[in-house]
Amino acid sequence: MTDRLAQLQAAGVAIWLDDLSRERLVTGGLDKLRRECHVSGVTTNPTIFAKALSDADVYAEQIKDLATRGVDVEEATRMLTTYDVRWACDVMHPSYEVSRGIDGRVSIEVDPRLAHDTPRTAAEARALWWLVDRPNLFIKIPATLEGLPAITETLAHGISVNVTLIFSLQRYEQVMDAFLAGMEQAKANGHDLSKIGSVASFFVSRVDSEVDKRLDKIGSPEARALKGKAAIANARLAYQRYEKVFGTDRWQALADAGARPQRPLWASTSTKNPEYRDVMYVEELIAPGVVNTMPEATIHAFADHGEVRGDTITPYYAEAQKVLDDLARLGIDYDDVVGVLEREGVEKFAASWNELLEGVTKSLDAAKSGAADPGKAAAGCAKTEAQQ
Repeated sequence: MTDRLAQLQAAGVAIWLDDLSRERLVTGGLDKLRRECHVSGVTTNPTIFAKALSDADVYAEQIKDLATRGVDVEEATRMLTTYDVRWACDVMHPSYEVSRGIDGRVSIEVDPRLAHDTPRTAAEARALWWLVDRPNLFIKIPATLEGLPAITETLAHGISVNVTLIFSLQRYEQVMDAFLAGMEQAKANGHDLSKIGSVASFFVSRVDSEVDKRLDKIGSPEARALKGKAAIANARLAYQRYEKVFGTDRWQALADAGARPQRPLWASTSTKNPEYRDVMYVEELIAPGVVNTMPEATIHAFADHGEVRGDTITPYYAEAQKVLDDLARLGIDYDDVVGVLEREGVEKFAASWNELLEGVTKSLDAAKSGAADPGKAAAGCAKTEAQQ
């Protein structure tokens, strides 16, 4: 059988899982993906944790202990989530060792309600780093304007960062500048730059969801012809900017001191429109030195029928720019699109965080009262193995 995931990895794409739950850890499902599906990293977000804690009863014993201790819901939530992330870091540590610290990373996000509060974001980033206490951890910080200085400050302390919720090319350039500034400060502070990792999570499918909605309103043949093209074009132009920034003398000075590039990470790569090929955001974004974080279903879909056609990014810069130019001619306001997506992204993660807190509150209350709250067992690996 053709190992399509191995081919994808050989083409320069690090395959990460966009999911985590206690169930995956207890059953060994995460380790199985690492060993058999070339998964070399894990990303999480508040939505993932909210789902994990609502679907499984494997947290019951820990929640009972937290309730007995009388901890508040904020502390309980952080204890539950950091426990899972620490465990996942240990599971992924072989990938960290084999890649010499490039992969094997697990991400945990700062409280998304702090997305517009620079000092509190930076302080929580440090607190999460202390709590998880694993060298292969990434702290996720949103790429809001207020998040940019927090990214620099966090890196300056020698803490590895996953910058999340990037939608616009301009913001991506600001993120890379924040990374370079942080690494320069880390060097001045005496940190070993080779130990500090970073990725920049550039969101993909949500761009098509927003742009396609606007194209449908226009309804012309020209508009219909552009559906499903904006997200890939946007990501390809982001990679073009990545190549430019990491070819500068400024970057080379850091590289000479041991620093590694901040890799582009393609996030939100499951297709939202069922009319689109289910692996198109993987197939069309292949180039050296990128990460693609996928739900497990997308990983198995690619293993089944994904195609690796070499570099599908750098030969298409002119084509990508034409897509954005054609959208602008139709009246699609790029700045408005990415602005809406950033605001919605922060709001959705904040809502998921509140949902997570509500779920933990109910579980703590149930544990205090002695009520049974078994939850539902999370889906095992049988279905996904059959799909593969």
